[in-house]
Amino acid sequence: MKKKNKKVKHIKNRKTTIPKSENRVPSGINELDAVMEGGFERESVTLVAGSAGSGKSIFSAQFIYNGIVKYNEYGLYICFEEKKENFFRHMAQFGWDLEKLEKEKKLVFLEYTPEQVKKMIEEGGGIVESILSKNKVQRLVIDSITAFTLLFKDEVSKKEAALSLFELLRNWKVTSIITGEVDEEDIERQKTGELQFEADAVMLLYFIKEQNIRKRALEILKMRGTKHAKRIFPMEITNKGVEISQSGAVF
Repeated sequence: MKKKNKKVKHIKNRKTTIPKSENRVPSGINELDAVMEGGFERESVTLVAGSAGSGKSIFSAQFIYNGIVKYNEYGLYICFEEKKENFFRHMAQFGWDLEKLEKEKKLVFLEYTPEQVKKMIEEGGGIVESILSKNKVQRLVIDSITAFTLLFKDEVSKKEAALSLFELLRNWKVTSIITGEVDEEDIERQKTGELQFEADAVMLLYFIKEQNIRKRALEILKMRGTKHAKRIFPMEITNKGVEISQSGAVF
């Protein structure tokens, strides 16, 4: 049987399909990857939206860390709202030694301002494009697009700038996560703005108050080219980072 398969493989002009797993970029969170056909679609742009405290930055850092440690895919993290030293210290509580990965040149962390990202788009990539090429980056995070869109006065300008950013990310052939802050009421109504229509995938992180307790949850609102789960999953932030459960109810 093995010999027969080997002959078929070498028939000229025979069309072959790339295995599904090769088109997938695992998050490294096993329960999550299992409900989205093995991971994010390669070279896609995912919007991770949630209210303050929902775990967006932790989720994104985990995506970058797991990519380097588990899958040997180098990462770039562009952060607007936190200093590198503070960010590294906060993520160390999950056992993620980002400083070590940076020294090994597997991780690049940029403290950027929204104005610098705007300039990056105007220049068609600039220094970021050089970093991606030099460091063979395959995973990228921008945390968060909310700060970037505040630079623009009207909705049309915001949408045009976001579309330009998405186009740039896709041209770079990296798998990207962009975080966005959404008010709690809007996230419950699944209202994440115009960006949800342009992103290849949208994940919602809930942080809902029930009486005197807040509960976390995760939902895959959409994911192009993927048969993903339609339910909302209970989510916890443990000493190992984000974990989701495929059992139990949320609300």
